[in-house]
Amino acid sequence: MSSNTPAVSEYLESIQRLTRDLRNAAITLSDREARYLVDAYYASQRDRIRAAHQERTLAQGSEPHDIVSWLSGQRETLENQIRRALAGYAGANPVGVWCQSIVGIGPVITAGLLANIDIKQAPTVGHIWRFAGLDPTDKWNKGEKRPWNGSLKRLCWLIGESFVKVSGNENDVYGKVYKVRKELENERNDALRFSDQAKASLEAKKFGADTEARKHYEQGKLPPARIHLRAERYATKLFLSHLHCVWYWHEFRKPPPKPFVLSLPNHTHFVAPPNCEMFPGLEAALAAAVSAQSTDAHETTSHEFRPTSPADNRESSASSDRPAAKGEGAKPVEPPKKRGKRAA
Repeated sequence: MSSNTPAVSEYLESIQRLTRDLRNAAITLSDREARYLVDAYYASQRDRIRAAHQERTLAQGSEPHDIVSWLSGQRETLENQIRRALAGYAGANPVGVWCQSIVGIGPVITAGLLANIDIKQAPTVGHIWRFAGLDPTDKWNKGEKRPWNGSLKRLCWLIGESFVKVSGNENDVYGKVYKVRKELENERNDALRFSDQAKASLEAKKFGADTEARKHYEQGKLPPARIHLRAERYATKLFLSHLHCVWYWHEFRKPPPKPFVLSLPNHTHFVAPPNCEMFPGLEAALAAAVSAQSTDAHETTSHEFRPTSPADNRESSASSDRPAAKGEGAKPVEPPKKRGKRAA
């Protein structure tokens, strides 16, 4: 069918009108509408991937697949429209602009974070971790209401996966945190530091005798998949702590009450959020808050303020099993920098 036919021309024109309308209307989306669109985006993405697989299968069997191909194209168009709408919603918020300045974080993930987290209900980053299902002390017992937000928990998993994918990017921060943390987790696993967890896993669940997971647990070790997830969660929680920091500053014009710190032997340093210069005054306020915290505590250990740098990853990751503090935004200077592969 030619693109010059009236039917096709009318269809393309409607798509163009929809694009312009979305661009203008997206900034007025409510948080509830944005949450719905984020879920719709990932549902559409799953449908598109499934349709593409069906199309390839039909093509291999020499069966007609024009309709399937058309449907796949429609899903991709819808997916892109939703993405544009969420980009408008995320870009209208300075915190959303900061999120998208981070390698691996795109408009869909940013919109999901903005729509699911209420900074006014999160005085510390621990509240966000708990709400996202990243608090290891939280258990979902049978017959009880789920103690975390399922959509936000899945979003945090996607964040971790995205950081892994961009870890080779020279401008990446959190992907490198993941790599260094994974190395540390493997060292501890080889030293049988997680033997109690391995034993508990064997007692809690039945594993096939020939499964790789069971073999690792019987050796007193965690399987590679769990080491991967532990390192991902560490990087994701560090990112969330930085998100909380800039968001709290943007909302209340003061640093969060409990700045995120990583403890080292006889030394504590505050890991500042990347690109915090996008929020004028934040970096100086954080440095002053950390200094005041040290003075008030009358501690013998020193406190030092540091900007985030990939070079700090080994030192930071070696400090503890997970980010140490349960607790722990001023206009953006510039839009997010362009980064190679497009992030969700």
